[in-house]
Amino acid sequence: MQLKIKIFISLFFISANFLFAETQDDVAVNRSDNIPKENLDGADDQYFEGYLQALVDMHFYEYKVVVIVKDRNVWLSNMPKNALTYKSIVSFLSDVPGVKRVVVINGVPPEELEAREKYVTRPKVNGIWFPQTTTLFQPMLANPRQVTYSIGYRGNDKVAGREAVAVSLGDDFPIFRWLDIFRWHADVQIGIESGIWTVFNMDPSPNIGGGTALFNTDFYGGIPLVYSVNKWVWRLRLYHISSHLGDEFLVNHPGFDRKNPSFEVVDLFFQYQAYEQLRFYAGAGLILHSDGTFPMRHGYFEYGFEARFWGSKIYYHNLFGTFFVATYFRNWQLNNFNLDGTYLLGYEWSKLQGVGRKIRIFSEYHHGFSPEGQFMNKRTSYWSIKVAYGF
Repeated sequence: MQLKIKIFISLFFISANFLFAETQDDVAVNRSDNIPKENLDGADDQYFEGYLQALVDMHFYEYKVVVIVKDRNVWLSNMPKNALTYKSIVSFLSDVPGVKRVVVINGVPPEELEAREKYVTRPKVNGIWFPQTTTLFQPMLANPRQVTYSIGYRGNDKVAGREAVAVSLGDDFPIFRWLDIFRWHADVQIGIESGIWTVFNMDPSPNIGGGTALFNTDFYGGIPLVYSVNKWVWRLRLYHISSHLGDEFLVNHPGFDRKNPSFEVVDLFFQYQAYEQLRFYAGAGLILHSDGTFPMRHGYFEYGFEARFWGSKIYYHNLFGTFFVATYFRNWQLNNFNLDGTYLLGYEWSKLQGVGRKIRIFSEYHHGFSPEGQFMNKRTSYWSIKVAYGF
């Protein structure tokens, strides 16, 4: 069974590019490849400018970018300071049929100043309520406690079960984003995160009640404050996690000594977008309080990176696809700062290159300690196949 699954994973990753992509390119690509060129032939600058402005507003409405067109040359003003979003907008417009070049400016070309000044120098919005299409702090994909929507089959986990299914449900709900503030012209956002991580043992032993057994569920709620400028993003977060053993697990293990690993934490993380396809991140946390039945020592460090490669245009589906690898390491004082590592290899699909929500399918290997509730100080290793949806 395990051999068949591993063969399937290998064949999937080898064939994904050939099945879903018509060309391969390591540079940014996006949905503007699918705009019929004949629809823009003969359009004057005024029409073309309005068309491009509508495209930008549709996909990046939070930033109020201003588009100026003259002789099919495009100037962009009021651009975001976040490097990943900045590059995504430039790439998006550069790929539109008929665009000769794209230039980012702080003002307007001198010859257009009088005609454009009132329009381009319009007061910029100081912020926006409930931004949804982009996120400032990108998800750390290999983090076992990343807030996202996912489901996966897990094998050889001696803690949760040799055959298990892991499910997560959760999202980031941004409340307000301030734009272009402070001397560095940064973006700052406050929001709410919530989610659950739950594991079902598909072949429990003993199995008094029969069928599958809910092993454990962790509930999470957090308040992240994010600061983003250029290639750097910082996140200060206050969060709570509480853990609950599954009913079937307790039925199958009468008299089990149940603990309550409930705790509150403040942590600070940064991300650095070194290149368009490579991102690093790291941070540290301090456990402010933990339940007396499961006292936790106070500190931890976590860090990792993501890399994307073999990006491909998927013309038929109007999508962008790319392979990715990700790692995530955790050193918790609870476990004497011993290393805990998670490793991912997968493929993702998105509408826009680099930003927006994505569908991912990936293989995962974890070696170190269980992430599940009161078992988080128990050593284990496992592999899994997952499908996920999120930023």
